[in-house]
Amino acid sequence: MIEIKDITKVYGTQHALDHVSFSVRQGEIVGLLGPNGAGKSTLMKIIACYIPPTDGEVSVCGHSIYDDAIAVRRCIGYLPELNPLYPDMYVREYLRFMAGLSGIKDTHSRADEMIELTGLTPEAHKRIGQLSKGYRQRVGLAQALIHDPKVLILDEPTTGLDPNQLEFIRNVIRNAGKDKVVLLSTHIMQEVEAMCSRAVIISQGRIVADESMNDLNAKKLTEQFHRLTE
Repeated sequence: MIEIKDITKVYGTQHALDHVSFSVRQGEIVGLLGPNGAGKSTLMKIIACYIPPTDGEVSVCGHSIYDDAIAVRRCIGYLPELNPLYPDMYVREYLRFMAGLSGIKDTHSRADEMIELTGLTPEAHKRIGQLSKGYRQRVGLAQALIHDPKVLILDEPTTGLDPNQLEFIRNVIRNAGKDKVVLLSTHIMQEVEAMCSRAVIISQGRIVADESMNDLNAKKLTEQFHRLTE
């Protein structure tokens, strides 16, 4: 449901992405693993139609990012690394607003569902600007899920979470991955091991490994990752 073919992104003389190709199918949670600056966020922005590639093709649910970007966006729930929120809005108000933008008729019920799903109930009465970083991440995840997308693109989704929050959000992502396509980025190996069925390791804009977690055991994953960061 995500097909990435020979994607290249060039800024001046720098190749942020260099002929990247892989696919992600329904029911897979794929971890895009690599050090900071490897090209993970750039690739996710291209898939979500935030920026165009220099070359190559991406299709999401059969829709091309060139020919039908609006249809691509409708299929995707996107949580970017820098989570853009409205700090002066209340949590429940914001999620109702986002549900309305997505064309959901019963915005009140859907917002309440997402609040319960992402564990926001204790903070739902607060303004977003009053929340901790971890709870703001939960709000971002709730808005990414609110229109029940077929594809989830999550850029560093567990940033700022304490250990209790971390396990809760991991479970939300694992459950979402049962019937959705999930692509998440991280530079933390334990996150891939905890949530993903497959790891795509990227370094300096190139894919250096693409294997299932059954084949890519913890020792091998650690060795490969350390070689990239030396």
